[in-house]
Amino acid sequence: MAVHDVGYIELYTSSKKSVIDYFVSSMGFRKIADQVGAERSSALLRHGTVQLIVTTGPAAWKFLDSHGDGIVDIALTCDDVEQTAQAAVAAGATVTGSVRGNPKVVGFGSVVHTLLPRTDSTDLPPGHNWVVEPDAPNGPHTDRIQLLDHIAVCLEGGSIPRYTDFYRDVFGMSPYSSEYVDVGEHAMDSTVVRNSSGGITFTLVAPDTGKGQGQLDAFLERNGGPGVQHLAFLVDSIIPVVGEFRDRGVEFLTIPDAYYDSLDERLPDMHMEIATLRSAKVLVDRDEWGHLLQLFSRSPYERNTLFYELIERRGSRGFGSANIRALYEAVEHDRLASE
Repeated sequence: MAVHDVGYIELYTSSKKSVIDYFVSSMGFRKIADQVGAERSSALLRHGTVQLIVTTGPAAWKFLDSHGDGIVDIALTCDDVEQTAQAAVAAGATVTGSVRGNPKVVGFGSVVHTLLPRTDSTDLPPGHNWVVEPDAPNGPHTDRIQLLDHIAVCLEGGSIPRYTDFYRDVFGMSPYSSEYVDVGEHAMDSTVVRNSSGGITFTLVAPDTGKGQGQLDAFLERNGGPGVQHLAFLVDSIIPVVGEFRDRGVEFLTIPDAYYDSLDERLPDMHMEIATLRSAKVLVDRDEWGHLLQLFSRSPYERNTLFYELIERRGSRGFGSANIRALYEAVEHDRLASE
C-alpha cells in the first residue's frame, strides 16, 4: 500500500505554449517529449528529478471550465500497482481505470493520483505516445532545481482531519507536523503528511470557518473548490536563483520590509545575511535542525490560483512555521491590492 515518490505532475492549461515558455524560459525546465492527439496535446518537461506534463485539448476542457489552469494529476510510484490499487479500494478510496493498467485514485477536488510502477527517473511516463525531442538530455537536468520539496493543497475548512486519515489509510502517509496561524480576522489550519521515504510530502491547508473569509477562501472560490495551491521546488542556493528567475520574468510576492526589521532579534546567527535577504526579498526561518530559506511566486495564471515556491534547506526539515504568517499576509496583501 505504501507509495514512494511523485512520478510526475500533470497540469491542464488553455495555453500550452505560454505555460511551456514560463517553465522553460523563466524557470529553466527542458522540454523532453511531445504527444499530440485528437483529445489532448501534451509536453513533458523536466528539471532535476521533477517531471511536469503540460496538457491542453478537449480532454482538459471540463477541468479548465471548473478550475482554470491547474494541477489535475499527481502520479505516485509504488512497488506493486495492482496491490496498491486494491488496497486503496479496501481503504474506501475511489479508483478509476483498470487496476492492471495505470489506475487513478481520486484524491481531493478534481485531482487524481495515477499509480505507477517504480522506474528510473529518466523513464518517460507511461500511457502516452511520446515523441522525444531530438536534443533532449539523457539524464536529469540539475542546473537549478533539484527536486520537488512538497506540494501544498488547499482544502475546504474543517476537512483536514478527513484528508489526513485518507492519505494515511490509502497510501501509508503519516502526519509530520501541524500549525494554526491566526492573523486577526482570518486564520488557517495546516497539517503536513509525508510518506516513509520522504519522497512525497503534502502540506494540507484550510481556512478556519469560524473566522472571516481570507485568501484561502478566495482560492477555493477562484479554483472552484479544493486544489493544488503551490508546488515547492528545492534549490541549492536560493539567492542567485531568485535573481536569475526574476531576470527571466518570474514575478515573486512582495515581502514587507518590517519582516526583515525583526530578523536580527529573531535569528541573530543570520545577521551577516539579512541585508542580502532583504534585497532579494527572501524569507528565512530556523528549526532545531537548521535554516530554511524560501520565496513564493505570484500566480502566472488568469484565475490567480496555482503558484510556485523556491526553497533552500540548510539542514532544516520543517516548513518555515514562522514564515507561514508572512506568506499569508503577503498573499492577502496581493489579493486586496488586485480587488
